[in-house]
Amino acid sequence: MTNKKIAIFVDVQNIYYTCRQAYGRQFNYRKLWQHIIHEGDIVSATAYAIHKGDDGQLKFQDALKHIGFDIKLKPFIQRSDGSAKGDWDVGIAIDVMEAATEVDTIILLSGDGDFDLLMLKVYQKYGVDTQVYGVPALTAKSLIDASCKFIEIDEALLL
Repeated sequence: MTNKKIAIFVDVQNIYYTCRQAYGRQFNYRKLWQHIIHEGDIVSATAYAIHKGDDGQLKFQDALKHIGFDIKLKPFIQRSDGSAKGDWDVGIAIDVMEAATEVDTIILLSGDGDFDLLMLKVYQKYGVDTQVYGVPALTAKSLIDASCKFIEIDEALLL
């Protein structure tokens, strides 16, 4: 039996803010990798982030690259009304759909309910196993229900 092929997609901003809000701590990407590597071969891992260019962020991105993630960055846009824009939802959705024909398992790290239809479609159309990692209290029920498996981000996956 060959190992399962796994693709990982991380909504970095969502994971950062939900872990900070729920636990006051940061997510441990190295522990995540160690956890998933036992399930099969990680054939791709992409982290989607907003580029602000500060030193802390650059160190974080280097750490992710060292673990094995590809980083996709979008510029941070400050609107005139003070709100900020930096949304990767469409980019993540496109990449997930493209990967779905190549892998056995799609793992999404996000609590964003906008991804519920994506997880459902990938499973229904391609028969791909879908897993979502999220902070339980801050993950949309629709996303949890749409995925084959929901893995709670808890103490074991935090720094």
